[in-house]
Amino acid sequence: MQLAIDTSTDTASLAIAQDGEVLAELTWCCGQNHSVELMPRLNRLLEQSRLSLQSISSIIVARGPGSFNGLRVGISTAKGLAFSLGVPIVGIGTLEAAAYGHAETGLPVCPILNAGRGEIATAIYQQKGGKWQQIITEHITTADDLCSKIDTRNIFCGELTQAIVDKLSEKLGPKAIIPPPASRLRRAGLLAELGFKRLQAGEYDHLASLQPMYLRRPQITQPRHKTQVFDWKTSTKVE
Repeated sequence: MQLAIDTSTDTASLAIAQDGEVLAELTWCCGQNHSVELMPRLNRLLEQSRLSLQSISSIIVARGPGSFNGLRVGISTAKGLAFSLGVPIVGIGTLEAAAYGHAETGLPVCPILNAGRGEIATAIYQQKGGKWQQIITEHITTADDLCSKIDTRNIFCGELTQAIVDKLSEKLGPKAIIPPPASRLRRAGLLAELGFKRLQAGEYDHLASLQPMYLRRPQITQPRHKTQVFDWKTSTKVE
């Protein structure tokens, strides 16, 4: 039995799955109340499923990018549960989980999350030859810069504001495929399926080394003399 936890953004989600198949799922808008709402919602989900924590055999958690507080709460909770239950833990990228619901289209999938300061966090994934792949790694950019790099049809998903939807439609036209809001919702059930595949492959994370992926450090620790640029040709970040 797998427990999937995602508190990456203001939208939080929990799922209980058996061999990657969702048995129960809860997704809600928690704002910045992750630390207050996460455990009560988990207890409610377990009660409704008539399960106990002791039935959980592995923990799957979204590791970011996302909000500093949200990721801290989700990952610390997941690590605490994995330690107390003595079960393996797997961290999955939040953008990958957001994109995975559109894998079967075979098209490039570009998930987007708000990164603040007029910027977005994004990446590109695609299923090729039956294999789900990351084409462009997670990075920070702007909507304008992202549009300038897109030269083929892409599915755009994630937490898209109306301003971003308008910009994608204006600049990319038919190359921007934007599903309706319900289809763009990031769900822990997708996280559970991705995590189970990695568990099957023996790809576990270590409790001590599993850390959130912020892409940008909290503002108080951000150095002023360095900027990070993403090289699309090499899919790497350079200082």
